[in-house]
Amino acid sequence: MNDNASTWPTVSVIMPVLNEERHLADAVSHILGQDYPGEIELVIALGPSRDRTDAIAAGLCAADPRVRTVPNPSGRTPAALNAAIDASRHEIVVRVDGHGLLSPGYITAAVRLLRETGAANVGGVMHAEGVTVFERAVAIAMTSKLGVGNAKNHTGGEPGPADTVYLGVFRREVLEKHHGYNEAFIRAQDWELNHRIREGGDLIYFSPELHVTYRPRPNFRTLARQYFEYGRWRRVVMRTHSGTASLRYLAPPLAVLAVILGTLMTIASFFTLPWLAIGSAAPIGYLMAIFLGSIQESRGQAAGVRLRLPLVLVTMHFSWGWGFLTSPKSLYRSTLTS
Repeated sequence: MNDNASTWPTVSVIMPVLNEERHLADAVSHILGQDYPGEIELVIALGPSRDRTDAIAAGLCAADPRVRTVPNPSGRTPAALNAAIDASRHEIVVRVDGHGLLSPGYITAAVRLLRETGAANVGGVMHAEGVTVFERAVAIAMTSKLGVGNAKNHTGGEPGPADTVYLGVFRREVLEKHHGYNEAFIRAQDWELNHRIREGGDLIYFSPELHVTYRPRPNFRTLARQYFEYGRWRRVVMRTHSGTASLRYLAPPLAVLAVILGTLMTIASFFTLPWLAIGSAAPIGYLMAIFLGSIQESRGQAAGVRLRLPLVLVTMHFSWGWGFLTSPKSLYRSTLTS
């Protein structure tokens, strides 16, 4: 393809940020350092951060005229994305997070794939990569089938049509056609938007060529909260869009129910009917699968990573599953009116 800038579409990169002082400058450098031949702008939507995020963003704007900021008073991700889209002006829209690092050539490859496939949105692999021992354990869990199931945007796979992709590189006219992100979806807004795009007859395309480094949550508390919210909002997606349930998303809540029921049956067997002890098969089987799977997935890792991985996997599964099971029907409606 001709590398003349005039032959390449202009690109707007949009980035929602909230409390991202640790990763923001690095994420921005991976955007501005892209070798894309055409024009690029970066619009950062600033939520009400409690750290130095705003000051860092101001410095980035002063250092490079391609960088601008817009306010996002609510702090909610879909509102930030829509505010950044509205403030941007170019024909291709690239979504990036404040803790995501684009691989070299990402934008060029994405625009080429949009042209070659005719897709409305293209995306690739969320490659989790930790810095601390805990983050490295989370990264293993988030890139393994034991942790996240058979999800190509986590574990990789062959290029082709997909239900959803990580982040996304969109044609602006598609975003405008579907009125951007649904701001009622505080979580799962990417999946929900991609579902509407596919329902409208357009193509979502996955390619492992598109690679984004993701920095995982730094401790058990924030990881549990993240996956609890994922589970809650996956239930909202299923309620809102019929026919979107799948075994991958139902596996964590089913595992939680099986372990809880099996444990209760085992306890009851000591006081009533001994045959209820058969229920112990569920919690024992689950823990054995986690233990053996962790050994396999963490081969060659440091002892601290190997020790934390089983606890990380249980935290992810049970937080997601419990969030799914306890997701209130009022969640989607109350968000719309808040």
